[in-house]
Amino acid sequence: MTARTDGPALRVLVVDDQASVRELLKAVLTSDGHEVEQASDGGEAVRALGTGFHDLVVMDIRMPGMDGIAALERVKEISPRTGVVMMTAYASVETAVRAMKLGAFDYVTKPIDIDEVRAVIARFVGSLHPEEAEELPGESRDVVGASDALRSVLALSHQVAASDATLLILGESGTGKEVIAREIHRASPRARDPFVAVNCSAIPEALLESELFGHERGAFTGAVRQRKGRFELAAGGTIFLDEIGDMSPALQAKLLRFLQDHRLQRVGGSADIAVEARVIAATNRNLEREVAEGRFRDDLYFRLNVVTIVVPPLRERLEDVPLLVEHFLRLHAPEGIKPKKISPRAMRLLMTYAWPGNVRELENAVQRAVVLSRGETIFPEQLPPSVRATGSEEPGPAGGRTMREIERDVIVRTLKETGGNRTNAAKILGISRRTLQNKIREYGVDL
Repeated sequence: MTARTDGPALRVLVVDDQASVRELLKAVLTSDGHEVEQASDGGEAVRALGTGFHDLVVMDIRMPGMDGIAALERVKEISPRTGVVMMTAYASVETAVRAMKLGAFDYVTKPIDIDEVRAVIARFVGSLHPEEAEELPGESRDVVGASDALRSVLALSHQVAASDATLLILGESGTGKEVIAREIHRASPRARDPFVAVNCSAIPEALLESELFGHERGAFTGAVRQRKGRFELAAGGTIFLDEIGDMSPALQAKLLRFLQDHRLQRVGGSADIAVEARVIAATNRNLEREVAEGRFRDDLYFRLNVVTIVVPPLRERLEDVPLLVEHFLRLHAPEGIKPKKISPRAMRLLMTYAWPGNVRELENAVQRAVVLSRGETIFPEQLPPSVRATGSEEPGPAGGRTMREIERDVIVRTLKETGGNRTNAAKILGISRRTLQNKIREYGVDL
């Protein structure tokens, strides 16, 4: 699952004091069909807005003279219907969230990720033209697929979006749990407020408490100033806690308290801080088993499990593969070049493969094929060895084997191809090293 880049042309004003950033964004957005103008600072941007309507302003926060925050306030006074996307360095995310409270549509972080910019613009277009987004076959603005399994997930997601209930999203790595969480936020009354995502397994345990709940000055070595945590940054909106099953018992207790009364204490602080934010949690673990084995609090599990959404693995919705492939071919096409096509034989192999890394692995495979293919069409030879090794070109389990057996064989072959290097194998499969280790234990792989 990934964001769409299609949609109507916009009149866009790019505002940044760095000419290289302006030129990059102009080249990309122009190639996407948008009309792009430039401004080098906030004052110039305000003057440009006074000469004609712009659908969207993409603006840096830190600029000499009138900065992005001051310019945002003026833009909203001059043209309330103009959308504003802020650009900020990671260290200034708190300022970007403040900008959203002042009326910015969203923000992107620097250094600029073109895919992220396109995804935000796609969401902005969807907010302007909801009726067009609903008419797109097999897609829900940010979600690509037309299978009954995926439609059921989307139907439940939209049903619960209007409530403030805590949600638990379950599914294997790479299935798109965060995309579903974003879809729920987008369809909710909180859509204009922040969506803050945290991968609990990607942040060292010693830092995660401060990252989530913030800290006071002097709370620990290096805490030279007070810092708000992700919960406070998500105030009014949604906080998405991915890989919640990896959270330590001590942090589980603090999270439980927040879910009970929506209050928190920063690290090193004693004051209770009230924060109103919806919590959506996700994991690829079996939390019932984690509770039974004493690794996850049962009271927290019951608090999180108000509504559960299970995102099916790609092998259970192979009919979505063609739509996803076409989407990734467009997404990874070089700028200004027509997207490549995929041969019927290559597509049949993609429809046969078990995809242990799910949609993330499929995207990696398509991107690799786009890079390796010299012509306009992708053939089986450009697909990863693990995909070609399925042998069969008919959809469904090959040779009467179950999907679990096929998935185990794919993992074994990939490990052999990498000489047993689990890090490289996980990268090829499009899954994390931890997920690969779990699957190795689950399937009893011994190399």
